[in-house]
Amino acid sequence: MAERERPERLDTPRPTPRRIGLAPALRRPRFDADAFGVFAEQFARFMGTARFLAYMTLFVALWVAWNALVPGEAAFDPFPFIFLTLALSLQASYAAPLILLAQNRQEQRDKVVAEQDRRAASRAHADMEFLAREVASLRMALGEVATRDFVRSELRTELRALLAELVDQADRSHPDAEGGEPGRGT
Repeated sequence: MAERERPERLDTPRPTPRRIGLAPALRRPRFDADAFGVFAEQFARFMGTARFLAYMTLFVALWVAWNALVPGEAAFDPFPFIFLTLALSLQASYAAPLILLAQNRQEQRDKVVAEQDRRAASRAHADMEFLAREVASLRMALGEVATRDFVRSELRTELRALLAELVDQADRSHPDAEGGEPGRGT
């Protein structure tokens, strides 16, 4: 009995065919995506300058002037300048994706910077809350601590009390005091 062939299923990958012979494998071209992105950004920056607009205007003006004013076969793109239109369309068709690539890379950088800023703001907020709590606890502790003016007034009060006591002792031990010294007659 011959084996029944199973129908192909869509959820099962097909086996890769084996290469026959010594032919080298055809590989897709590889490029450094970061280097290409840097090139795209530089290109987009250049296209956004007045210098690029001046160069482009000069190029188109020279093209039109050459092909309109030069007689005969020297005019390679006669009116209506189909070749110039093709060249400008080709330039635009390459410029647009490069500019979009540069914008995507800038958007990714902006996301990273925004995330870093968010983290820094969060840390700063937490630090400010901590410092606010510390300042509040210091204020509460200072409410229980004697201030400079309070200590001065207490020292003045004690100094007056000591001086009053010394004066009182001096008055009692002075010979002119009432009753004089015991054991001596005057």
